[in-house]
Parts: sequence; C-alpha cells; structure tokens
Amino acid sequence: MIDLTGKRAFVTGGGRGIGRATALLLARAGAKVAVGYRTRKPAPEPHIVAAVRGDLGTSDGATKAVAEALRALGGEGGAFDILVVNHGVWPPDSVPVAEMTDAQWESTRRANLDAVIYICRAAIPKIAEGGTIVLVSSTAGQRGEAFHADYAATKGAVISITKSLAVELAPRISVNCVAPGWVDTEMAAKPYAGEGRRTIEQTIPLRRVASAEDIAGPIVFLCSRLARHMTGEILNVNGGSVLCG
Repeated sequence: MIDLTGKRAFVTGGGRGIGRATALLLARAGAKVAVGYRTRKPAPEPHIVAAVRGDLGTSDGATKAVAEALRALGGEGGAFDILVVNHGVWPPDSVPVAEMTDAQWESTRRANLDAVIYICRAAIPKIAEGGTIVLVSSTAGQRGEAFHADYAATKGAVISITKSLAVELAPRISVNCVAPGWVDTEMAAKPYAGEGRRTIEQTIPLRRVASAEDIAGPIVFLCSRLARHMTGEILNVNGGSVLCG
C-alpha cells in the first residue's frame, strides 16, 4: 500500500540500527535513498544509492552532507522529498546532573540537538513542495530520564523543534516525529546485559523490546501519503510504556 516510487530520501544516522532499517524499508517501498553516517560505514546495499560520511554537529559538516546526498540522488539541482533525522547518541553510563562534566553535556547536545538544527537548516531549502520531515526523539524526551538528563533534554528539544517546524513549514512541508522507547540496538547493549533486558521488558506493557524494524515501519508510514493530513504529531512507538496524548 505504501508506494514511494520516484521519491528521494535522505536518512541521517543510517549506518546501523533504526536509521539502517528505515533506509532499507524506504528503498523497498520504491524510494531512492541516501544515508548519512559518522563512524561506521554501512554495508553495501543495492537499494541505497549513497552513504555520506560527515559530522552533522557542525554547520559546515551538515551543509556538505546535504549537498553530497543531493548529488547522489540526482544532481545539484534536485530536491529531497523525504528527510529522516535519526542520528544521535545515548551515553550508557548513569550520571547525575551534579556530576556531569562539561564534556559530556556538550558532546550529547552537539550530537542530538545542534546536529538536528544544522541538518534541518541545510536541508529545508532543498525539500520539494509536498515533502516531509520525520525526526526521531525518545520516550526520554517525553517523561525525562533520571541520570541521563543530557539525553532527555536534547530529545525533549527535538519534540519542540518538530512542533515549531510543523507550523513554520506548513503547508509546503509536513513535519512529524517518532518517539521510540527501548529498542534492540547497539546503543543500549550495556543496560541489556545479563538480566537487564528481561527486567526492562517487564516495565513494557507489550513485554518486549522493539526491533529497529518496529520503529522503521511507523517512520515510513509518516513519509507516505497515508499520513498526508498529519503534521506536528509525536507518534509513540514504545510498547505502551509511555502513554502521551
């Protein structure tokens, strides 16, 4: 039912996890996809036309990544139809705010917030009319997360950016957000160790940690015509662990 044939998409953080699963699902729906990555180049995939390496936490890095993705997708005069802003970090160690270093705060803010602003600023003028942006936040941005206040603060900001851009860019571009809960990715390997995963699953009404594909599906839905009358929405994909209206 979802047909994205002819659409051009750029997925940041596409080297692994949610970004990789989203890029592959977009491609299977017919889109021409470029992915951005910072440290780990994704394995070759015939449906992904380009892998763009860059530090999106700098203005120059984000601008160059957008330009390179556009060239790969069809020339400098082209435009994106879909932008999925997925990149980010979650420092796995529990650190109270009173003990958080400047370095940790600045690193998390740069990756999760500065980079979102920079990539949106660079890409928005290149998004075609009728295009869509999907940002990836977290349940931590909705309810906070003790000992991970840096992560929660930046993901809460992503939710506010979503709502701001939805109004700012309407009616030309729709802007929505997916807020995952726990997801089976490398980023959360430390809390899943030992009995950690089983303990976490007991806090989730559906009693399971999401796969990356579980998050990719709702993202692709928001990129499709099925979601054409949605903008400014925060779509919860958390197994029922956070129920926000």
